[in-house]
Amino acid sequence: MTEVENYIHQFEGQQHKVLLYLHRLLTNEFNLTEKIKFKIPFYYGRTWICFLNATTNNKVELAFTKGNELSNEQGILESKGRKQVYGLEFEKVADIPVPLIHEILHKAILLDQKKSYRHPKHSKQ
Repeated sequence: MTEVENYIHQFEGQQHKVLLYLHRLLTNEFNLTEKIKFKIPFYYGRTWICFLNATTNNKVELAFTKGNELSNEQGILESKGRKQVYGLEFEKVADIPVPLIHEILHKAILLDQKKSYRHPKHSKQ
């Protein structure tokens, strides 16, 4: 079992089901690499694309690290006062709007593949 799967299996009920469903979606369907960072699962291609966060209100947030750069045409991504990270919360698997999540993930992956992210210190001048 991977480190992320160990993280997921510490939860019960609907949170466990949602975490497992989203984890499989991200790793199996979108081939993203998983890694525990800051005690939660992050998923990345070239850079971090998204993360899963089990919230204290028994929901799971799927958050996009560059959510402020996504179009959010669907109007379902929320910033919760954050400048860069935008996400969605789910209480159960049935709440997940799969076609919209696929669309957002495709855009987030495309953004990850096209845009170069360099720390200002390392930029050529």
